[in-house]
Amino acid sequence: VFVVLLGLLLHATVGISGLVRFFGRMNPVTFWKSVTAPIVTGFSTSSSMATLPTSIATAEQKLDVQPKIAGFVLPLGATMNMNGTSLFEGVTVLFLAQVFGVDLSVGQQIIVVVLAVLTAIGAAGVPGGSLPLMMLVMATVGVPPEGIAIILGVDRILDMSRTTLNVCGDISASVYVDRVDRELEGLPPAQPGSNDA
Repeated sequence: VFVVLLGLLLHATVGISGLVRFFGRMNPVTFWKSVTAPIVTGFSTSSSMATLPTSIATAEQKLDVQPKIAGFVLPLGATMNMNGTSLFEGVTVLFLAQVFGVDLSVGQQIIVVVLAVLTAIGAAGVPGGSLPLMMLVMATVGVPPEGIAIILGVDRILDMSRTTLNVCGDISASVYVDRVDRELEGLPPAQPGSNDA
């Protein structure tokens, strides 16, 4: 639990903040202040899909993302951009391999990472949607799939946390795509906070 939460925190503070700063050309502090509603909704529902209306409204109203960009990028991200889920799956499979005494070679660990990313893309944006796919990853590298029962007791808090990261990653992607689109069309840069209702 600690390793997953630490990984999610590092990815949010370093990874997403860096992407927002360098690719979105937005102050990360402004970004994080603006996305509090999607963070709370994602954390409480554990569902990227349930958070989608809040994410779209926040992107358009607080971050000044164009509606055509928010309406395209955010639903696509809610289905495919599952970076928190990928991190969780990789850490959990390696943890369960240690629990069952399965010695994974470097090649098998790389397979775990690749499969965690691929299965996260196919995971449903609902609570616990990644668990069946994680069992597939476990079986692929020789970890007993029934070992998933060990983590079911702590999965809810991890699901809430990784959904929050997934949602923030989606919104950061919309900020970047919006910036590129504005540059290509010769529009002025976004003005975060200018559309607050």
